[in-house]
Amino acid sequence: MPDFAFIKSSYSGGNPGQECVEVATNVPAVVAVRDSKNPCGSTLLFGEREWLVFRSAVVDGKI
Repeated sequence: MPDFAFIKSSYSGGNPGQECVEVATNVPAVVAVRDSKNPCGSTLLFGEREWLVFRSAVVDGKI
């Protein structure tokens, strides 16, 4: 797996127990997403188009 450069979401509060998401966009054609509280856990991989669809659904409150 490539070396992803994860960045914590600006919406993450940083307090214990809060939901925190990290996203990496440094690998061409792939967006990687992980839980910042479990960086060794699973990583979701999206294609660029799939990421835009997923992100829009989250922003619109659909998921």
